[in-house]
Amino acid sequence: MAKEKFEGMLEKLEEIVRRMETGEMTLEESLKAFEEGIKLARLCAAKLDEAQRRVDILLKQGEEPVIKPFQEGEEEQ
Repeated sequence: MAKEKFEGMLEKLEEIVRRMETGEMTLEESLKAFEEGIKLARLCAAKLDEAQRRVDILLKQGEEPVIKPFQEGEEEQ
């Protein structure tokens, strides 16, 4: 899963959840899917943390950094 895009990993994670929710997987298949899902969830969380750090850096103004929480849909002032 090296250097996979966030959107691709999220799509795979959503597919795993859909498959598991059908209840048609064997125990072994479910465990394998769960393990893959956990890995993807951790990678997605790391990508989101990285994006948050980049947003924080971009919001620095002058000498003092201004850190604002990022909210989707928020327009720049």
